Amino acid sequence: MRAARLIKMVLLLQNRPSMTAAELAAELEVSERTVTRDALALSEAGVPVYADRGRAGGYRLVGGYRTRLTGLERGEAEALFLSGLPGALRDMGLADAASSARLKVSAALLPSLRDAPVSAARRFHLDAPGWYQEPETPELLAPVAEAVWDDRWVSARYRRGDGEEVERELEPYGLVLKAGVWYVCARSGSSFRTYRVDRFTAVAVGEERFERDPDFDLPVFWEERAAEFARSILRAEVVVRLTEAGARRLPYVTDRAAAEEALAAGDAEGGRVTVTLRVESEEVAFGQLLGLGPEVEVLAPAALRERFAEAARGMAELYR
Repeated sequence: MRAARLIKMVLLLQNRPSMTAAELAAELEVSERTVTRDALALSEAGVPVYADRGRAGGYRLVGGYRTRLTGLERGEAEALFLSGLPGALRDMGLADAASSARLKVSAALLPSLRDAPVSAARRFHLDAPGWYQEPETPELLAPVAEAVWDDRWVSARYRRGDGEEVERELEPYGLVLKAGVWYVCARSGSSFRTYRVDRFTAVAVGEERFERDPDFDLPVFWEERAAEFARSILRAEVVVRLTEAGARRLPYVTDRAAAEEALAAGDAEGGRVTVTLRVESEEVAFGQLLGLGPEVEVLAPAALRERFAEAARGMAELYR
């Protein structure tokens, strides 16, 4: 524990011209007296830590004591610090490791690149969760993440969409954070599947490691499964007639790929276009298309058209 703290102290001093005992104590989460003892220990070990006395004093390194990473350009250094997702790393229990790694890289950079972390942080922030929802960290995310990093088998109980709980032996290959929801991509038997982490009711990480398939590509797998899932839930069709404004807005209120496909095959006449649109259900389509107001007319199925007619009569009565 102390060895790691001493290394972190050196890296902090490499990264800044000078730090007071109070600043070091806050960063290292120790007392100022411990900082004094650590500085003395480093000095005795040959690390040139110099203490400036007085009210404005502090600790600094002398003699150009530092390690540098050469060959990194500014764009590369800034991109390096864009790779961290603070919230996600914290949820997986990796915040301390990521902080330590960033500190080591910062300390090793050339002086001309030392502001790269600040430059990146000022210009980019990733807010993964979707709007209008409070993200919740799955209770069992940490052990699942541990298994992913160590390539360890997992014995789990999983609650399916219908509420039934099943037992699974999994080889967890990777984690994906999509719109605030965590998924684990895992091999079960001979096939790869995707599981929502918040549906695990029990997770036991085994001691045995599995052998990864070298051909498995997590981004490619996720993209394929996400597209497959999006197609699979579009089980119904509706026929609608759209104004030009309605056609422009359709991809923003329904599934974008389905909307673009429908518009490409639509039949235009008299300034309007008639399309057959794949939707999740008539209920979902009602909520989505209602947002287009008078820019859309539902032609089929008849039950959905009548529902829109009822809604129109209700609106007319309300605003009469």
